[in-house]
Amino acid sequence: MGKTSTANTAAGRGTLRLVLGDQLSDGLSALEGLDSSRDVVLMAEVRDEATYVKHHKQKIALIFAAMRSFASRLEDRGVTVRYVRIDDPGNTHSITSELDRALDDQPFEAVAMTECGEWRLGQALAAFAETAKVPVEVREDRRFICSHDRFRRWASGKSSLRMEFFYREMRRETGILMDGKAPEGGQWN
Repeated sequence: MGKTSTANTAAGRGTLRLVLGDQLSDGLSALEGLDSSRDVVLMAEVRDEATYVKHHKQKIALIFAAMRSFASRLEDRGVTVRYVRIDDPGNTHSITSELDRALDDQPFEAVAMTECGEWRLGQALAAFAETAKVPVEVREDRRFICSHDRFRRWASGKSSLRMEFFYREMRRETGILMDGKAPEGGQWN
């Protein structure tokens, strides 16, 4: 694990697919349509993400272990993974800088990523997408019951946003914790 392959360029320029440490899912939208003969998955253990707020050292170790395990599973399925370890001497310690470095090292026709759940990193990735040398596709994260677009539709035109009302609407819409049209157990909370 952790090798960077340029062999994929012989088959044509593929897509660089970013997978973040909290996105370790086979059903991740960034991995949809993955062509293992051309595409490369980028995963990086970077200081920016491990230190922007205080984290317990064991939490960071667990996240890195889970990332390494996921990368290994992808490689076992024939996927090329560009895995940057925290102690890699070339590590730039920034997700966006690792994207730039990967694009500098190997020609890709595009970058695909799943929208990030952390606002600060999401802003950095949006800035990266605006200046990237190739098209960047930010895909919806469908691991959640509600998309950002769905929430925006609900919030549109409301003078105040109360989580309770949104929560009830989502329960009605999905049927989760519902008994027909009534809340399970007869009460919303």
